[in-house]
Amino acid sequence: MILLQSAKFLGAGLATIGLAGAGVGIGTVFGALVIGVSRNPSLQGELFKLAILGFALTEAIALFSLMMAFLILFAL
Repeated sequence: MILLQSAKFLGAGLATIGLAGAGVGIGTVFGALVIGVSRNPSLQGELFKLAILGFALTEAIALFSLMMAFLILFAL
């Protein structure tokens, strides 16, 4: 029983590694937005739309990672 619980904690901790990757991805998306706007300010609206789309997709991966961690911890 204790081994199963410790394995759940270990698995949930490993599942949250995806949150760090999502943080890096969000930083990359908005860093690319800043570089793109600084190179061509006339495309700011279009680049911002694409950055928001990239942010949403990256954040979805983070939420899936968090969901898997909770499923590992609290599933029967």
